[in-house]
Amino acid sequence: MTPAERGHGHAHGHGAGTPGSLWSRLRHAFTPHSHDSADRVDTALESSRRGIRALVLSFTALFATATVQLALVLVTGSVALLGDTIHNFADALTAVPIGIAFVLGRRAATRRHTYGLGRAEDLAGVAVVVVIAASAVLAGYESVRRLAEPQSVQHLWVLVAAGLVGFAGNELVARYRISVGRQIGSAALVADGLHARTDGFTSLAVVLGALGLALGFPLADPVIGLAITVAILFVLRDAAKEVFHRLMDAVDPEIVARAEDAAKAVPGVLDAGSLRMRWVGHTLRAEVAVTVDAALTVRQAHDIAHTVERRMCDVVPRLAAAVVHTEPAVGAEAAHGEA
Repeated sequence: MTPAERGHGHAHGHGAGTPGSLWSRLRHAFTPHSHDSADRVDTALESSRRGIRALVLSFTALFATATVQLALVLVTGSVALLGDTIHNFADALTAVPIGIAFVLGRRAATRRHTYGLGRAEDLAGVAVVVVIAASAVLAGYESVRRLAEPQSVQHLWVLVAAGLVGFAGNELVARYRISVGRQIGSAALVADGLHARTDGFTSLAVVLGALGLALGFPLADPVIGLAITVAILFVLRDAAKEVFHRLMDAVDPEIVARAEDAAKAVPGVLDAGSLRMRWVGHTLRAEVAVTVDAALTVRQAHDIAHTVERRMCDVVPRLAAAVVHTEPAVGAEAAHGEA
């Protein structure tokens, strides 16, 4: 944390620790981005470590799943299984750009990057979208080629086993990624988890293809391959939408309303407005203007600003800092305050 971030006044955020506590003061001085309330221990630094651990474990699981499926592709010659395998490898590799972004996000803010490098995670989300799109193109191409040049599929029971392996591996990874992503506020990790969950269901489609082949439908395999491609495109649409919203600084309106209500409820605040919030990595930053009695001293208005930020950080998960501007009440606002 830079000295500017710890400073006081209208242009700086204020700590949300317990005033007067020696531990909170030490923590405030030496822990980067430590504006969370005293009972919220999941700081941005700790979150990044958890995120990286989640990515390493899920990468290992998905890579192992895809490797097993690739071996079974060579045995069966199934293009549907090939499409599923390609996408599983792609899903595993998406951990790389997100992991790099988490590492960059842990770097301290500098004079050039005054908010740190947390938004590298948003760029990682773009990389994930590109990887999903590339896997869709490759899976679709192979399926269309197999429709034009049909080939027999061998060992249908192996194909069924491969589909079940893909489903189990993806579902385990999906639950883990989504859980950790929501806990640390990482949109990219949650999007990656949803992607893995859809992969699990597309793996079950491989089983349906095997059943179709067993019933005497030779085109069942490439048709299922095309169906998997369509499923990947749906995942692409959802992931692109989420990443676009994050790049455009979109925040859940319910969170905005909660923060605004918290500011208005502070004693001495006559009104609150002009609230703006944005994500920086997996923490939120906010700006708000509060109206106070024009007769207050600078110290009194300053104390109210402190209280407003503490209340906002208490009620809004992942809110790391808030810049609170105090404005004197005039006209009807002043009369309302006196009443």
